[in-house]
Amino acid sequence: MSEPAKPTVAILLTPQMRKQLIPPGAEAQLSARARVVAPADGELSAAALPGLLEGATVAITGWGTPRLDEAVLAQRDDLQLVAHAAGSIRQLVPFPAIESDRLRVTHSAVHIGEAVAEFVMAQVFNALRHPVELAEGMRAREPWLALRSRLLGRLLGEQTVGLAGAGYIGRMMVRQFKAFSARVLMHDPFLDDARVTELGVELVSLDQLLAESDIISLHVPSLPETRHMIGAAQLARVKDGALFINTARGALIDEEALIAELRKGRFTAVLDVYEKEPLADDSPLRALPNAILAPHAAGHTHETYLRQGATAVDEALRFLAGAPLRHEVTKSMLPNMA
Repeated sequence: MSEPAKPTVAILLTPQMRKQLIPPGAEAQLSARARVVAPADGELSAAALPGLLEGATVAITGWGTPRLDEAVLAQRDDLQLVAHAAGSIRQLVPFPAIESDRLRVTHSAVHIGEAVAEFVMAQVFNALRHPVELAEGMRAREPWLALRSRLLGRLLGEQTVGLAGAGYIGRMMVRQFKAFSARVLMHDPFLDDARVTELGVELVSLDQLLAESDIISLHVPSLPETRHMIGAAQLARVKDGALFINTARGALIDEEALIAELRKGRFTAVLDVYEKEPLADDSPLRALPNAILAPHAAGHTHETYLRQGATAVDEALRFLAGAPLRHEVTKSMLPNMA
């Protein structure tokens, strides 16, 4: 008696992105359970999606995957699961497909969150303890005691930290900061009293958070209602000497207002995201000494990529085995998803 045909899994990634995201061991496991199809160089495009998805029960997607719009889904009604080896799904699948139970979707955002949390902490410790400047002073043979006095550090446990957004990254940040006994303020209109108690934070207004925090970190999704939630009036409330970090989305901040406030030299901003990306070569931010810039790099590490891909493959295997999914995007999550 012949064995039943293997289900088809389509990996909708370019060969380069497939190599970057999918660990060889994970793909070997997938190939043992399913028939795996994937585009060759130059074959991944919106027009090619129906053909690439022919007969596929599961699609593994990631950065660069064209949108699986209603027209594509209508042509490929065998597709039941999209396992996204990245974070945001807003531009990948139509939300009504999830809301109507037409399609199940998982994502690997948790791993991007891990990398973002580490990046934020690295910036915080750099600001509080000045390791680079101390090393430069030693190299320049600056007098020992003078250097130590000039760059006297601060303890994280004595700082007030303000976190805007209590999503998965915001909650990760709470754990990181609470580990050092810092006071943590949180602003999130969707946070209930039970979760506030569970997290051990103080729920405050955005204005209070900005005014009282020594360290401010944004972890809010980019939605129409959050666009420019921080403008000139809000930035004016930031304490002198504060550290203001945005690793969420550039649209949360009125960039022109931020530039104007940074020119006053009152506080330092760490920016990983911008209103328009890539950041223009002539952006005034590049010339401001109190603007520490990164190219949307907070969520990107070699190991993070492989974790993202491994999780997408694991979700595909779990689905094919009829096991519960671990990172499913549920209907209740959609209104606040990036």
